[in-house]
Amino acid sequence: MFGLIGKMRAQPGKRDALLEILLSSTEGMPGCLSYVIAKAEDDEHAILITEVWETEASHKASLTLPQVQAAIAKARPLIAGFDSQVRTVPVGGVGLPR
Repeated sequence: MFGLIGKMRAQPGKRDALLEILLSSTEGMPGCLSYVIAKAEDDEHAILITEVWETEASHKASLTLPQVQAAIAKARPLIAGFDSQVRTVPVGGVGLPR
């Protein structure tokens, strides 16, 4: 399995709109086992995304999907930046294979 945990910053006052775009583009991504989008409690502009994929290749392939490309284009003006991204090797958990 392949995982990513990322922290994104929305433009001031745009976090909810950015969340809607992200949430609307997560269906139908082959190889995606989990894609969780969360608000940071301690930062009104921060969004945390935790992803688990069957393989790194399935993650890369998802970036070429039409709905993902459309979401990226729509979201780009609302994104202030990216604080961090951590690559992980998931070993299991609720909803994931061991």
